[in-house]
Order: sequence, then structure tokens, then C-alpha cells
Amino acid sequence: MLRSGLIATKIGNSSYYYDDGTSTHVTVLKVDECIVSNVKTTEKDGYNAVQLASIETLKDISNIKKPQRKIFSSIKINPKKILKEFKVDNENILEIGTKLDASHFKVDQFIDASSFSIGKGFAGVMKRHNFGGLRASHGVSISHRSHGSTGQNQDPGRVFKGKKMAGRMGNRKVTKQNLKIIQIDNENNLLIIKGSVPGKKNSIIYLKDSVKRS
Repeated sequence: MLRSGLIATKIGNSSYYYDDGTSTHVTVLKVDECIVSNVKTTEKDGYNAVQLASIETLKDISNIKKPQRKIFSSIKINPKKILKEFKVDNENILEIGTKLDASHFKVDQFIDASSFSIGKGFAGVMKRHNFGGLRASHGVSISHRSHGSTGQNQDPGRVFKGKKMAGRMGNRKVTKQNLKIIQIDNENNLLIIKGSVPGKKNSIIYLKDSVKRS
């Protein structure tokens, strides 16, 4: 059963203590007010989805594109920074203007979280792919942390695509599945998630029901 997800902001990491005194690593997420700004239906668009608007922007209204400006003015809300579609089943389509908050999820529920991972910049193969590096002696000079041969000769005469080499590390969209909600603070719209969530502090996180666990 597909239903809408939520848009959240990563507050940071902390520790959560159970009643028996044991602790676990958790991530704190804040769910800003998510408002249904548009609805897609099979009859009109070929698929069912709800579009959520969240996180107020500091942009001047004149700097916002006309199609988005029309969306915000039609439901009479301040311009939002994020617009995100979530595919849903026909019975889970929401009305435009519906507001969602942290109570959309339940304690002990499993969810999937998507965001962009922390960017590490240009990295060598030892850091990026966990290579062992070349020898420290026996003729190796200067290139101790290099990747060595890429394994190609005159035939095929090129390096295959996808070869593990040095390059930009991180800053890629990552989805972490089966994250458990330990606690929900409905008053402050906070979700306490067991484990780590992709992204750095203040990153935008997209949450939805787990596809692998009910």
C-alpha cells in the first residue's frame, strides 16, 4: 500500500537511553509542515501521486518561477523551498491543502530515508574504494597510494567504464532502508530514528514507508 511520505530536516545525532539503561545511536529529524500542493491522478496524468511543499524559503516572491508561484498562490501559502512528489495508491490520494506532520508515522514503524551523502571532494582509491595501496619498499617510489595498473593492454586498448579509480567521493543520492522510529515528539514535530541517516546537518531528508518491512 503506497501512501505519501514526509519532508524533514536533519537536526543531528544523539544517544537514546532505554528503560533498562542501555543506549543506542539515533538521528533527530524535524518535520516542517508539509502541505499537499498538487495531486496527480491516473486519468489526467497517467499515475497517482501527491506533491508536498515544505520549508519556507527566504527568496523574494519575484525570484520564484511562475509555475511554482501559481501553485503557492492557489492554496494561499507562503512560498516553500522544497516541492516533492510521492507516488500513492488511488485510495491514499489526499486533498490539496492537507497538512501532514510527524504524526503521519508511528513509533516502532520502519521507514526509508533518502538524501545526498556528505561530499568528501576528490579522493584517492585507498580512501574511496578501500584499496590496500602499493608496497612500502622493494622498488616502489612515490606511488605508494596509487591504484596501480588498470588492467588493460593493446586489446581492448581502453579502460572499461566503471573501473574503480580516484575521483569525487560522496555527494550522491543515498537511500537507507529499514530505519526504525524509536520516538515521536508531536509537539515539536521531531522524529527520533535509530541509526544513521544519509546527509549532513540541516540536509533535506525524504521519508517514506519501508518498501521491505511493513
